[in-house]
Amino acid sequence: MSLSEFASPQGASTGGGFSQASEPFRKIAVEIGHVLVGQEDLVHRMLIGLLTGGHLLIEGVPGLAKTTAVSSLAKSIRTQFQRLQFTPDLLPADLIGTQVYRPQDQSFVVQKGPIFSNLILADEINRAPAKVQSALLEAMQERQVTIGGETFLLEEPFLVMATQNPVEQEGTYPLPEAQMDRFLLKVIVDYPQRDEELTILRRMSKTAPKFNVAAVTSPEEIMAARGNVDDVVIDPKIEGYIVDLVMATRRPAAYGLSLDGLIQFGGSPRATINLALAARANAFLDGRGYVLPEDVQNLALDVLRHRVMITYEAEAEERTSESIIREILDHVAVP
Repeated sequence: MSLSEFASPQGASTGGGFSQASEPFRKIAVEIGHVLVGQEDLVHRMLIGLLTGGHLLIEGVPGLAKTTAVSSLAKSIRTQFQRLQFTPDLLPADLIGTQVYRPQDQSFVVQKGPIFSNLILADEINRAPAKVQSALLEAMQERQVTIGGETFLLEEPFLVMATQNPVEQEGTYPLPEAQMDRFLLKVIVDYPQRDEELTILRRMSKTAPKFNVAAVTSPEEIMAARGNVDDVVIDPKIEGYIVDLVMATRRPAAYGLSLDGLIQFGGSPRATINLALAARANAFLDGRGYVLPEDVQNLALDVLRHRVMITYEAEAEERTSESIIREILDHVAVP
């Protein structure tokens, strides 16, 4: 099937407009590149999170510049950034805030916590107990925080990047599956290539490395761009393809896949919604007003890897959720 079959008259006629509207986001990537070496996939998915209002769960060993990436993103859009180090003794009040008693007038006033920012890096989220994780995820989902009976809306754009260390599991509280489902994407951050690490060495092996990130857009432009993402057209054939991919994680036999006993739980309807949103955002960042199958395929792994729960039998066969998702992508018919 030719690409023109997916470009509806609306998408084709507004293609130039989408390219112009997405230009600030390409500038953001360039500015972050002045500080961050490599990690193009991470940067691209942070932009998708901004455009869709979805949050990211980042898995990678320490020292891969996750904090640098988020702080550079915040500087490029003139907005606030907070890094929260999650620890076992953290309390929900340390995150969302609390009421403080003022003896001078015998009243309670609300002291807002660090969650009241635009970009949040929740470092090592699995080191905090369930009540703290729930407080964060409630704020992510509802976009509001309640303190002492008073509700406060969080300022948009609001993006949470929560990190997990895949190496250390002692003293951690793994996120329940229902809470992981709240994240739009789970991104795996890997080590840099040799040439990239050589560049990192030359840039960072100084006592006080300095980098300037120019502000190239604003929160208002981010929110306006979300409206453009909603205007990106998804052909009914691609909508069916998205549904088939998610359905294949629940009933693989119906799609001719021999995965019996390997999948405990498949993707929820939220996976279908998020895959469509991410594909729209991916098309927008490419300057297109219509979604291609490649947009879906490029992001399917990030949308589904934390939503497809495998069985003990799968682990015994050394299968992973990623290998199962790749098999599904290989077998489900592409429109």
